[in-house]
Amino acid sequence: MQFIRDIYATKQAAKKPVISFEFSPPKTDDGVRNLLDKHIPALAQARPDFCSVTYGAGGGTRDKTLMIVERIQQQHHLTTLAHLTCVNHTRDEVIGIVDKIRTLGCKNILALRGDPPGGGEFKKTPGGFEFAAELVRLIRQQNSFSIGVAGFPEGHLANKKGREDDWQHLKEKVDTGADFVLTQLFFDNADFYRFRDHVAGKLGVKVPIVPGVIPILSASGIISFCQRCGAGIPASLRAQLERLGDDEEAAVRFGIEFATKQCEDLLRNGAPGLHLYTLNKSHSTVQVLKNLRLA
Repeated sequence: MQFIRDIYATKQAAKKPVISFEFSPPKTDDGVRNLLDKHIPALAQARPDFCSVTYGAGGGTRDKTLMIVERIQQQHHLTTLAHLTCVNHTRDEVIGIVDKIRTLGCKNILALRGDPPGGGEFKKTPGGFEFAAELVRLIRQQNSFSIGVAGFPEGHLANKKGREDDWQHLKEKVDTGADFVLTQLFFDNADFYRFRDHVAGKLGVKVPIVPGVIPILSASGIISFCQRCGAGIPASLRAQLERLGDDEEAAVRFGIEFATKQCEDLLRNGAPGLHLYTLNKSHSTVQVLKNLRLA
């Protein structure tokens, strides 16, 4: 398995985009089987540069996260990125989890503050960490991993001081040892460019800043999803989603078309890669890459 920082460096030298997919551990056994036996094999055929696996609120999916990481590496021989959060973990517990990730042969961790189970306000675990930068620092001390962090083009939902304050915290995470930034989903590329120009230009962040893109699968589903994560939906897009209503087949077709155009614009304007949120499905993500001639 490769260090993801090396993947970005190699692709940048070759002037090619890095393609990555994100999965979330399903809640049910049937969902896990569908992901492992159907969707990951289908997506693996597109040969992404790496795959990332999320870590449920409060670490609730930790074992499933590590199991999926192991399966992707062993069965599909793809580099993986294991998510890790600060929520409900002491420093010693985090060290234990990092050791497990290393034992799996995984060389990459996405270091996140994380969200508490059931929502609500984040509270530091006694003996744990309050900020993602602290987690980055601990992982960097292990000297065995490439470290990614999250960026928020519209600012983090929980940061009441505004997006530029949130972007300053991103710089702190990079200064502490992060190698690359994966952004939360967004639908207006102007938000990404504003964020990138501020972080890279004004704040001097030099690591790859990679846009996160989600192909819409359901009109009502994406509206609910964006409300939870704080991503905005432009008025023109919301109007289109309202016209689609409950027609999920039409929503999937529209989602592929919208994501394709969004990705074309991002790559044309210098994005170092695309981080695609698959929602544990394969069809739309593969079709977008085919449209881009990147599958």
